[in-house]
Amino acid sequence: MSTTLSRVRAAYARIEAVDRPEIWIDLRPRAEVETEARALDDRVARGERLPLAGRLFAAKGNIDVAGLPTTAGCPAYAYHPAADAPVVAGLRAAGALLLGTTNLDQFATGLVGTRSPHGAVRGAVDPLRISGGSSSGSAVAVALGLVDFALGTDTAGSGRVPAAFNGIVGLKPTRGLVPTEGVVPACASLDCVTVFARTLPEAEGALAHMTTGTVPPSVPVRTPGPWRIAVPPLAQLGELDEGWADAYEAAVRHLAASGAEIRPLDLTPFTEAAAMLYEGAFVAERYTAVGTFVDKLTEEGGAGLDPTVAGIITRARDIPAHRLFADQDRLAALRTRALAELADADALLLPTAPGHPTLAEVAADPLGANARLGRFTNSTNLFDLAAVAVPAGEVNGLPFGVMLIGPAHTDERLARIAGQLQPETRLAVVGAHLTGQPLNPQLLSLGARLDRTTTTAPVYRLHALGTTPPKPGLVHVGEGGAEIETEIWRLPAEGLGRLLASLPRPMTLGRVKLADGTTTPGFLCEPSALKDAEDITRYGGWRNYVSKG
Repeated sequence: MSTTLSRVRAAYARIEAVDRPEIWIDLRPRAEVETEARALDDRVARGERLPLAGRLFAAKGNIDVAGLPTTAGCPAYAYHPAADAPVVAGLRAAGALLLGTTNLDQFATGLVGTRSPHGAVRGAVDPLRISGGSSSGSAVAVALGLVDFALGTDTAGSGRVPAAFNGIVGLKPTRGLVPTEGVVPACASLDCVTVFARTLPEAEGALAHMTTGTVPPSVPVRTPGPWRIAVPPLAQLGELDEGWADAYEAAVRHLAASGAEIRPLDLTPFTEAAAMLYEGAFVAERYTAVGTFVDKLTEEGGAGLDPTVAGIITRARDIPAHRLFADQDRLAALRTRALAELADADALLLPTAPGHPTLAEVAADPLGANARLGRFTNSTNLFDLAAVAVPAGEVNGLPFGVMLIGPAHTDERLARIAGQLQPETRLAVVGAHLTGQPLNPQLLSLGARLDRTTTTAPVYRLHALGTTPPKPGLVHVGEGGAEIETEIWRLPAEGLGRLLASLPRPMTLGRVKLADGTTTPGFLCEPSALKDAEDITRYGGWRNYVSKG
């Protein structure tokens, strides 16, 4: 079975299994996507270079996808674009395959993921908690392993808060680095198209095919030495959920232990600017984007309008122009102070959000809960900064995330620093976790990515076990063994621990010797399970054995 086609079939099986219809606005028909997958595999077989061949992605429902309606989470607003948005077109040209468009806070107005006529998108880990917005569907689709990466947008934090709540990576590039043509605007002067993925390399690989290719302005000069990380006093972070301060301080210690230089920063200009995004005049730009449509639909009864979103947008209509000019002056002064605070620091480290509310808590106080979530993210685009959000452990069984913020066009630098918070390991797989096999989505959901295909050293034998789903058992025998087809996957070290904790007998995790003489962690089998198990070593690998029938 072809690589892309097998991955598509596995993805649709996974979508059906997780049963989260609220993730999607429009999921493309499986037969249509399989036809496209076959065509992609044919192009690769002919030698065409497609760097993202076989990678599956989704796009937030306010981004144009040819053949699907663009709704921005409001069915009455729907229009049918004649072409893909440039970001979608760039990814498709590189071989990525789009599965559909995802749910969002209507008109990208919110950080909660609940303001949609398509239903609230529940958290990937705890369905009683919010997924975060506005790019809710995209984040959860990635976290649950339905796609490899997904596109979101970020005006106030929508490409970062959902990443933190679902244990994934969110890249918020420098404004202008990625085109916003073909995107329904929230605040056009601030909007950014963002990427969600389970690992930094996956996110960066996608971002490379979305940029405009223009030469950026000069990046602030950096003198040699360790990374310099700015950290505010804990008291300036305000009230955090239980355990979150400890988790944040653990991330600071982790960076310090990796060689980073930690220095203090006054967070005041950042938090004061964050409050201005919705409490000040800048929200008027949301009315400019879709206000006339919202007014007209409200007059007709408001069917399909989220009342919280409609209230935010219509109230923005009456903000006087003089207030906008006053706020612009104040913002310029705050930005000057903020950049002075950053000074020679490479990045500012913050919790991505102050806490993770439940669906019930947001329903009880939709505006207050949303305002709290933007405390650390709202100022980033107002100050024209870049940011990356990454997982940094768990608190009480839920994902905890941090965010690195830096000057415009320091995107690559921020990713390198963020990588210090994501230690990786390798895993050798020979059976049901191989690409296209039934358990492969389990690896993908842990943030794994394929590194290479190789074989074991000729010291193993392979047996077909009577398990559900069917899987083989790899056993070290020394002499009398053979080389067995093996995939090497890279995944976060934390993900390997979670995999080990859920591994059923007779499977075990041990060191697997490869054909090049190196060893890596991999799946092995308890010898006691081989009684009555067919020896299938002669096939050279599980895929060959499965395809024989």
